[in-house]
Amino acid sequence: MKPKLLIVDDDEEIRTQMKWALAKEYDIILAGDKASATEQFNAAQPAVVLLDLGLPPNPGTPEEGLATLAALLAINNRTKIVIITGQAEKSIALRAVGAGAYDLLGKPVDMDEVKLLLKRCFYVAQLEREYLLMQQEINGGSFEGMLGTNTRIQSVFESIRKVATTNASVLILGESGTGKEMAARAIHQKSPRRDGPFVAINCSAIPESLMESELFGHEKGSFTGAHMQRKGRIEAANGGTLFLDEIGEVSLTIQVKLLRFLQEQRIERVGGRQEITVDARVIAATNADLKKGMSEEKFREDLYYRLAVVQLMLPPLRDRDEDIPFLAQSFLQRISAEIGKAGLTFSPDALRALRHHPWPGNIREMQNRVRRAVIMCNGKRIAPADLELEQSASGHTGMTLKAAREALEREMVLRTLKSNGGKITAAANELGVSRPTFYELMEKLGIKKPEQAVE
Repeated sequence: MKPKLLIVDDDEEIRTQMKWALAKEYDIILAGDKASATEQFNAAQPAVVLLDLGLPPNPGTPEEGLATLAALLAINNRTKIVIITGQAEKSIALRAVGAGAYDLLGKPVDMDEVKLLLKRCFYVAQLEREYLLMQQEINGGSFEGMLGTNTRIQSVFESIRKVATTNASVLILGESGTGKEMAARAIHQKSPRRDGPFVAINCSAIPESLMESELFGHEKGSFTGAHMQRKGRIEAANGGTLFLDEIGEVSLTIQVKLLRFLQEQRIERVGGRQEITVDARVIAATNADLKKGMSEEKFREDLYYRLAVVQLMLPPLRDRDEDIPFLAQSFLQRISAEIGKAGLTFSPDALRALRHHPWPGNIREMQNRVRRAVIMCNGKRIAPADLELEQSASGHTGMTLKAAREALEREMVLRTLKSNGGKITAAANELGVSRPTFYELMEKLGIKKPEQAVE
């Protein structure tokens, strides 16, 4: 079947000429005013529309055409509407694009240009349809919201399918923000333990003095302030999955106790003498180099091999270039619906900026930037400035990709440090990375800690 194309123009002769010129490639639907355009659009649901702004009852002004544009987008905001008009003023063009038009062509039109633009419109519309189908499948529970067509992330999905059905311990590796907890939840949801609890603990967020009690629980009176018996996270995960994020931050003392639990599936609460059997699968994650930790005697080799029965390596977002538009569109759709600003789209410049950005904070950074853009943007199109990416697609010509990425990373780290008054935690949060990752970036880029810097 030919793709459907709606042509809206008040001039019957122009409609006929356009139909004959385009009928070979498309199933043409014609309309001469707003009412008939809306009716035909509802009936046929075309992916692309050619719309004249000069429509009756006032064909000399763009108002009826702009009203038709709004009406069609209200029915389906993913439709690609190309404005064809003799109203060449820049202000009108800006109004049309700001209201959601995909592109604009002035009369008299060049049919070769029209045909080229239509091919692009239908191609983009097809990509978006495929993306929505993929999103629906994922939202149905396939990978707990994980999305990607990149071969490396697809390999991760395949590994999740295989390992989920077993009871093997899994070690998930990857930079901060790459989705390690999402991968752990996906393993849990696809496992026989899916009806049991999923208990997550960030090992870097808990002081060492409290870690043992947090993991293993404690008996009443076992230490000052222990006014009652308390079960730990390991017991809470009985029958389900325990996720230990940032496992590389755990002290050697706690590592010994974790190793014993992995070997025997038994624990003792702090201050207790009774052994408690716990049936919990362990999934651990880290962005640290555990092998380096082992060589420096900061991480036990026997614990590493107990945890890493299966290893999953999540690729950084900068190595998944083809997934960036899909991920950005997914976040835009979800976040705009949450905030109540449906119908937003990325401008071509914004999509270009997204593709050129190095994403040091990976997927978490993208979520934060898209959320900010949804809140801050005016109109229906998100610009690079809304994403705070106005400089990311330019200013690095004549450089290798690696050098350009490092230059941009350096610029962003310095800017966020300055804007947050030297506060390391606040700067790391703005970039969507952990404090250890932020420090690693500073070290890699040769940035000294500012004298006024605070945690």
